This record gives sequence, C-alpha cells and structure tokens, in this order.
Amino acid sequence: MRISYTGKPQKLTLPQQKKLDAKFAKLSKLIDSRKGEKEAHVILTSERHLSRAEITVQCFDHSLIGVGADAGEFQAMAEALENIEKQLLKLRAKRRDTHRGSKAERAVESAAPAEEPEAEDAGAEVPASRVFRVGSHRARKPMTLDEAVLEMEKSRDYVVYRDAESDRLSVLVRRRDGNFDLVQS
Repeated sequence: MRISYTGKPQKLTLPQQKKLDAKFAKLSKLIDSRKGEKEAHVILTSERHLSRAEITVQCFDHSLIGVGADAGEFQAMAEALENIEKQLLKLRAKRRDTHRGSKAERAVESAAPAEEPEAEDAGAEVPASRVFRVGSHRARKPMTLDEAVLEMEKSRDYVVYRDAESDRLSVLVRRRDGNFDLVQS
C-alpha cells in the first residue's frame, strides 16, 4: 500500500513508525488488492496542542475516510486507522452478505414461487397473518342505509359509517353473491 502525506509529518520514533506500518499492512490485507496497489492519503494538520489526521482510502468503489484527533500525531493517526478498519470490516460484511452468487442465479431464486407447505408438516408453524390498514374513516356526517348502498356503488366492497337513525357505527359489506351484509355495533 502506498501512503502519501499532506501536511508536515513530525518525526515519529522507530517503534511508533513500525506500529503504523503494521496497521497499514493489516488494512491493505483487508482491501481487495486484485485491481493493483491501493493508496492511502494522509492529511495531517496541527492547531496549537491538537494534531488531526484524516486518512482516505478507496475500496470497493467507496471512499473510506477516517478522522482522528489527539495531542500526539501518532495517536491521531492510530485513531483514524481504527476508524477506517471498522468501516472496511462493515463494508466487507455487507458485500459478503448481500452479493452472493451471480445476478442470473439471484433472479431465478427471486422468480421461483414459494413452495406450499405439505400436509405432513401440519405441526409446523404457519406465518402470522398481516393486517393492512385500508384507509382512514374520518368523522363524516351520519348516513342512512340507502346512502351507504349508494356509496358502495363506487366500486367499494365495504363502507364504514355512522347510522343516522341509531347513531351507532355500522359496516356494510358486499358479499360474493352480490347481496349485502350489515354489521351494527
């Protein structure tokens, strides 16, 4: 891995330089290196007693950026490298879990119909039913039964309304045979 520095790097001690080289080597092993040698760009800034290090690495068509700030330049660079390593591990796990097999295989798997449970698996758990909220029934003026039937003629299968005579909530449902069921509370 090539490392390019921007800013004024301070002289690091030999053990510190070895530790940073080991961290960069570990990072280069984690990065997919089939497309040639990777490059890390290190930007060092210093303000009063605070050193900041920003390290940028291109990996899997993503730009990974690690930022570290500490009193010493070595600690700031170590923190930035740890941040990049976390991002890289997360990105690799995401790619590994979501991109398995070829696109053709994934298309075939998604197009295959779900298998019906067999009769012998009657003891197996059945997936829970889902509830769909169809629409909000805002408080409207009360209606009569005839008005509710006229409302259903607008291609609805049911109408929830407040009955004008009894002031109770009612549900009018169209049956499959064309007749209606009236449910009153």
